[in-house]
Amino acid sequence: MLRAMLRRIGPGRLAGVALLAVILVLRIADPPTVSGLRNAAFDVYQQVKPREPEQVPVTILDIDDPSIEEFGQWPWPRNRIAEMVSKTAAAGAVAIAFDIVFAEPDRLSPDEVARDNAALPEEVRARLRTLPDNDTLLARAMRQTRVVLGQTSVRSARSNRTDKVAMRAVPHAIMGADPTPFLPRFPDVVRNLDILEEAAAGRGVFSVRPDPDGIYRRLPMVMLVQDTLRLGLSPELLRVATGGNAFALRSNEAGIDGVVLGGKMIRTGPDGSVWPYLTPSLPGRYVSAGDVLAGRVAPGRLAGQLVLVGTSAIGLEDFRPTPLGVPMAGVEIHAQVLENILTDTLLTRPNYAVAAELMTVLVLSVLVIVLVPVMGARRIIALAVVLLGGYSGLSYYLFQEMRILLDPTWPVLGTVLTLMLMSSANYLREERQKQQIRGAFGQYVSPDLVARLQDNPEALTLGGERRELTVLFSDVRGFTTLAEGYRDDPPGLTTLMNSFLTVLSRAILREGGTIDKFMGDAVMAFWNAPLDAPDHAAAACRAALAMRADVATLNAARARAAAEVNEKALPINVGIGLNTGDCVVGNMGSDTRFDYTALGDAVNLASRLEGQSKTYGLGIILGSATARAVAGRFAMIDLDLLRVKGKMEPEQIFALLGDEAMRGTSGFTELEAANAEMRAAYSAQEWDVAEAALDRLEAAGKPLDLELSGYAALYRQRLETLRATPPGEGWNGVHVATDK
Repeated sequence: MLRAMLRRIGPGRLAGVALLAVILVLRIADPPTVSGLRNAAFDVYQQVKPREPEQVPVTILDIDDPSIEEFGQWPWPRNRIAEMVSKTAAAGAVAIAFDIVFAEPDRLSPDEVARDNAALPEEVRARLRTLPDNDTLLARAMRQTRVVLGQTSVRSARSNRTDKVAMRAVPHAIMGADPTPFLPRFPDVVRNLDILEEAAAGRGVFSVRPDPDGIYRRLPMVMLVQDTLRLGLSPELLRVATGGNAFALRSNEAGIDGVVLGGKMIRTGPDGSVWPYLTPSLPGRYVSAGDVLAGRVAPGRLAGQLVLVGTSAIGLEDFRPTPLGVPMAGVEIHAQVLENILTDTLLTRPNYAVAAELMTVLVLSVLVIVLVPVMGARRIIALAVVLLGGYSGLSYYLFQEMRILLDPTWPVLGTVLTLMLMSSANYLREERQKQQIRGAFGQYVSPDLVARLQDNPEALTLGGERRELTVLFSDVRGFTTLAEGYRDDPPGLTTLMNSFLTVLSRAILREGGTIDKFMGDAVMAFWNAPLDAPDHAAAACRAALAMRADVATLNAARARAAAEVNEKALPINVGIGLNTGDCVVGNMGSDTRFDYTALGDAVNLASRLEGQSKTYGLGIILGSATARAVAGRFAMIDLDLLRVKGKMEPEQIFALLGDEAMRGTSGFTELEAANAEMRAAYSAQEWDVAEAALDRLEAAGKPLDLELSGYAALYRQRLETLRATPPGEGWNGVHVATDK
């Protein structure tokens, strides 16, 4: 009976129901792809109909390019900023907020100038010491008016800091459930100088998190910093301007409902953030800081204004991508949020929005699943156009008239996908066959290349394209000696090499690499072709580390197997070279036989670097371009300035020693410092200093299980030679490789 029922329903409807379930689950999970589509649609809404500007008492005091040109480069001395604060307050500003952090003492304070300039006459230095400190002057000016200092968040905990200061609590009340599980958390902030923090009337966090695509669409109204509730810069400015009273946080079991501030209820999302409704950047929002300092501001321009101090200067790079499709100064985004609050024009994403979107997908898709098998295709398409067009129109109407954000993308896309599935059963069956072919053929060549050739058969022609690749070469050290151990067992050597090359191949393919060729015991691979790999240098480094680790695991297994029969297994030691650069990649060869391969100077250099791994006694050697691309993410050290055989220009080469976890250890920090000291002393011809640093380098490597004796021995031998025959003045430290 069940089988008959399933047959009556049909495989198409069953597939449609399964797809609908996936669509609903995806919407609930809301991965970046789904949220990205939704956000892009909301961006289009704002681009089509940006907010109409209104007259509100919000002004940006702009440290712009003309101000910097007139009063000198940024940062300005704090006495000048104190003058700016005093003049702004005298012009009638209600309150002033800084989208700037004053974290360090002013280096231009008279006392600092006297201390740092020993060449000044003593009487001048003594006079300077009697002058007021610039930070004291700024604090004094701040006490004369309402000033909110900006703080910026630190995303990672710095609990080991000894100077960590408890956060000043902001008076607040909580209405409803505990809001802390829903709020964004920051373990710490970059604070201002204590003297300034004490003089300020308020402190607001101006950090703004972009969405995964880098667009700044939401701003937090409230957050947790060191487990203390803090307001963002704009709401803190409003709180101080309205008397500095407590704010209230209203929450429920679903999250944050809103913030009550200055007698106004500001609706927020469950995480305490708001969606600003933006206008294009308006020159009328700005007053030049230079005009304030020079007294050129029109009378009454700043009277009754809430002033945000920030910068639009190009060189200071405080611009953020916005939903309007053009970057905007970060301080103007904060100003627009303040305008939204004052004019009740924030966009809202109500709690029922997700439920409404899910119900729309469900109803429309069920109609498609039920009706497609019994209705003609034209009627179904017409019905879908009417229903989906009507829903999309409703979404835009809600935005335009009520500033409500209802997703127009996923309900439409989910319904269209269901419609396509119901009318494409034969296509899906053929696609499954293609997947089977792809899986089988992919065992022999790169699966990515197979997929590309399936979709583009015309690619099976001679020719290439210019692309930036990261190229990897690996080779076995002492392969001849290893092979001699199998002179009476050639099949055993074949089995061993197949196991070894399989280990290397898996590590490369796991990181999305393309295996170019096997050359006996050597392997060539590259990244960023045929498919794009934006972070290809890091992927290649991860693959190289995995190759070394997997070979070590293979060696351990061979050693255990040999020990069981009272034999010894000679370990396999693999050397790897990595380099990044422009190459020509494509099908190379004759018109009857060709391979997908890469050519270019970057390929040749990668091959040379692999050969240098033996010379330097280290497993993985990087070219300078690869090292720059992954700087700060892996444990690596500077090795040498080397002119490899066959090249005229020297190359800065590096050793890749470990991943990010190793890089974060204190042991590696000590090793890196010792190596840097050794390399600097070597370049400066300070041979004794370099040799002492080598001793510390070797000692630092032992706790990390790094074998650096070969590297150290190489430099000791060089030092001995250079002591005997000093290179003299003009030596640039370049070492010329004598072998490949």
